Amino acid sequence: MAVKVIDASALAAILYAEPEADMVAAAAGDATLAAPALIEYELGNVCWKKIRRHPQQAEALRAAFSTMSDMELQLHDVEPGSVLALAESTGITYYDASYLWLAERLAVPLISLDRRLRDR
Repeated sequence: MAVKVIDASALAAILYAEPEADMVAAAAGDATLAAPALIEYELGNVCWKKIRRHPQQAEALRAAFSTMSDMELQLHDVEPGSVLALAESTGITYYDASYLWLAERLAVPLISLDRRLRDR
């Protein structure tokens, strides 16, 4: 089965039924999704920010966040020095570089809503 790396922006669109969710789902298709282990922290932060902005939706947001554990998402460690070098050479954040590094390492496509990252 095909593998694709997905970043936090794309997975958040699915978890929180954002307008881009259908586009992300179509890009993922039936591929096995992979991500650096930091995605759990990034998505937790997304949830926290959404709860702060919309406290009346906190329960639903927490429920959406919890569905991440039901997903078959392969989590990978990254090589910190290599990710830093990639961030420096591309001018993207270390976090974003971790997704790009993993996609390059696995030689698979990267699914992202971040145009700057997606176009690398």
